[in-house]
Amino acid sequence: MEKQNNNRTRWLHIRLKPDEYEKIFRKFSKSTCRKLSDYARRHLLDKTAEWKFRNQSLDELMAETIRLKKELNGIGNNFNQVVKKLHTLQQIAEFRDWLIGYELERKILFNKIEEVKHHILKVSEKWLQS
Repeated sequence: MEKQNNNRTRWLHIRLKPDEYEKIFRKFSKSTCRKLSDYARRHLLDKTAEWKFRNQSLDELMAETIRLKKELNGIGNNFNQVVKKLHTLQQIAEFRDWLIGYELERKILFNKIEEVKHHILKVSEKWLQS
């Protein structure tokens, strides 16, 4: 009994104009296919392709949240460095310089926290209206 070979061994090459490729690629990005070749094969062989729908407001929320998270991580790293420096201080003048740096970092941190709160409030109001 021979084992049936299910591997795809035949190639199909096509040439497209840039706008044709963009049109196909846009449709492919809205589908659930993982590869462009899968999408093309389904379309050419009249198989149905599943479509995915994205929530634009959620995408915007995620992009903004990721940006704020990166900024807060940077501020947190700076704050940790300042605290480490505090442990090594031996003179009063160095301590005064640290306090000035600390106040500046604290203001930046609290401003970013307020920005996050405002953004979450804005998104939740928008979400509740729909």
